[in-house]
Amino acid sequence: MMLPEHISLLREWQAEDDYIKRPELSEWDLETIQEELERGLKMKCQTLVEIWSGGKLTKYQGRIENIDLHNRRIELQDPFDLERIKFEDIVSVHIRY
Repeated sequence: MMLPEHISLLREWQAEDDYIKRPELSEWDLETIQEELERGLKMKCQTLVEIWSGGKLTKYQGRIENIDLHNRRIELQDPFDLERIKFEDIVSVHIRY
């Protein structure tokens, strides 16, 4: 039998195991991300954008509709919604031809 205290400790332990440290990006990585974002915007093709937020990596796929330099974010149109993603959260970008 599990006590509620044991269950909460197990959940905390699982959360610690699932936590991913923020990837360290070099200047080369940042330049590659910028080039892929610009290419995805110009070509209007499917783009895979991976972000880091709160210890988790999340992937979004869609077409880049806009690069908003003033607010430092991109607008990615997926089949259901328009996602607004901050530049500082992006860890990788890949274009799908």
